[in-house]
Amino acid sequence: GREIALTHPSRDTLQHLGSWGLLAGHEVGTICEAQVHDGPLGQHSALQLSTPQTPEGAAPGALGFIVPNHALRRTAYAVAARTPGVQIVTQAQVTRAATLAGHAELDYVPAGTAGAPPQRLTAPLLVAADSRFSATRRQLGIGAQMTDFGRTVIVCRMRHTEPHADTAHECFGYERTLAVLPLPDDDAGHPQCSVVVTAQAADAARLMALEPTAFTAEVQAQFQHRLGDMELIEQRHAYPLVAVYAQRFTGPRCALLGDAAVGMHPVTAHGYNLGLAGVERLTQALEAARQRGQDLGDAAALAPYARAHHLHAWPIYQGTNAIVRLYTDARPLPRLLRQAVLQGARHLPPLKAAIVAINAADQAQEKGRAEAPQTTRQRNLTARRILAGVKKIAGAGMRTFTDDKTVYANFESLVSKAA
Repeated sequence: GREIALTHPSRDTLQHLGSWGLLAGHEVGTICEAQVHDGPLGQHSALQLSTPQTPEGAAPGALGFIVPNHALRRTAYAVAARTPGVQIVTQAQVTRAATLAGHAELDYVPAGTAGAPPQRLTAPLLVAADSRFSATRRQLGIGAQMTDFGRTVIVCRMRHTEPHADTAHECFGYERTLAVLPLPDDDAGHPQCSVVVTAQAADAARLMALEPTAFTAEVQAQFQHRLGDMELIEQRHAYPLVAVYAQRFTGPRCALLGDAAVGMHPVTAHGYNLGLAGVERLTQALEAARQRGQDLGDAAALAPYARAHHLHAWPIYQGTNAIVRLYTDARPLPRLLRQAVLQGARHLPPLKAAIVAINAADQAQEKGRAEAPQTTRQRNLTARRILAGVKKIAGAGMRTFTDDKTVYANFESLVSKAA
């Protein structure tokens, strides 16, 4: 029920792991352009984002790729199953996770053995990656900062009559948000897209209760029929929208990965990519520890991963949440501020360049992780500067931002330096 947007470094990681080559051709889509719309579609011109350069092996101008979540899971399972030394235990219930001075322990009850005594696994290191609501994280004594947006996200696939031109759309309406993501054509050559609707809980419940044709009509209307006639072709799935950031990514003989470490709001499509970046960083830290003959569960061995992943994820997490708060606030002043940000990006080339540059810098930094420390600091400095600028706009208010030449000049200078 979900599609995952992947950056070029994430694609490279999956290629290295061997799972990318197991994906079928019809499972890999390309995103060549992204358009950001504020308010009712067509009321304001969209902010268009694209990349002028073509990374090696990518389609011309590709921003990234889009792949079904079930296909990523299937191929990851296939690679793990054929990897020597890997034992896969499925449908088991974890009853206890603990760390001791010399090792970590995990107790579980295998599927179909209810009432049987738990079985125990021991290892130098326990890694938890069991969702943003991780029960293992809690058992390990690691808390998390949770941001409940009070909204529900609905995802589904639709077929349509007009081509999507490999363009993704993010439509920030005043009542709900609509994302339309391009997918490969179906077997009959019909264009398809992934539709993501974010709405208040009551509105989401109403949308989920609608008949398929009525639901499709609402999506078509919000998207101004730009893709022609649309048809719901798969079941709708609804998820509560909660962002999560763990208080720490490592502890004595334990580490967190994926959504258990950072659970992102989907609007910037960073979640899965952050998870893969975390896998890369933790692997590098453990490999370095192994080469030094160090205990893999030692705090010093895990510290480089925790530090690097926090420096990478924290600005993205905070920046995404700031964008979400601004673009889901339907009050009059935030509406004006939303346009101020988009108009600023449209009329101040440095800001528009900076928005694309954050993604490009993120990908470049991931591409060269082996020499990343300085790049990481520079990239995060850029992200913090831009985030600080957005906060200044929101904090000053629309009138102060537009009328106070000093505030405006400071922001223009800020984004110029960032770019």
